[in-house]
Amino acid sequence: MGRRRIINREEQKKVAVMQPYLFPYIGYWQLISVADTFVILDDVNFIMRGWINRNNILVNGKKHLFSVPLSKASQNKLIKDTKLSWTEKEKNKFLKTVSMAYKNAPHYQNVHTVLSDIVSYDTDDLVDFIHYSFNSVLSYLGLQKEIVRSSQLNKNNSLKAEDRIVEICKILDSDTYVNPIGGVTLYNPENFEKNGMELRFIKTSSDAVKYRQFDDDFVPGLSIIDVLMFADTATVCNMLKQFTLITKEEAVNL
Repeated sequence: MGRRRIINREEQKKVAVMQPYLFPYIGYWQLISVADTFVILDDVNFIMRGWINRNNILVNGKKHLFSVPLSKASQNKLIKDTKLSWTEKEKNKFLKTVSMAYKNAPHYQNVHTVLSDIVSYDTDDLVDFIHYSFNSVLSYLGLQKEIVRSSQLNKNNSLKAEDRIVEICKILDSDTYVNPIGGVTLYNPENFEKNGMELRFIKTSSDAVKYRQFDDDFVPGLSIIDVLMFADTATVCNMLKQFTLITKEEAVNL
């Protein structure tokens, strides 16, 4: 028998779960923003050539891929067991690349200060580094969110895929699980409903998260670094609200 069904949507507790991404794009931050508790899914296998340790910034009007060096990264390792291998020379090179790309951006000075603090954070734990970066960006934006690591939850680690997500939501007493719309085929609403929860997908309003980048045509989908360089904190916070939560049926009919 399922848990109670919540009627008042304003009081629903929303949970979102995602693998840790390095300085992710605005849609990822919308997911963090909508969740009462955001779970960093770190006890699953590392994905090679994904977004866990790399992203894109704007260099000369085009996407430029950067990455953070790792020590013996492997898809046979869990994300939580993946270590950074980032020397001071490499950190300085990254910061120099960002400086060269954005030194004329309107919010360069403030954002470069935040970024420098993040890069100088003393850890070789990849997830710890990304978690710290999340909290640093949220603090810069004047926001607070509960962020936890899935590996630190007392759960049944033999569960996989959707069953794992449902258990995480139950542990966190969630009423609504929110997932990126790209994962619409991975989840069955009935499996959440029988546990007293709703399943929703976040649909970003793409036109509403455009912003001016120098004088070039807009290049979408870049790292949050790019967004912060060009938009003030109030504008970014408004961008985080530019989405709708939809059902699976609505998502597949788009």
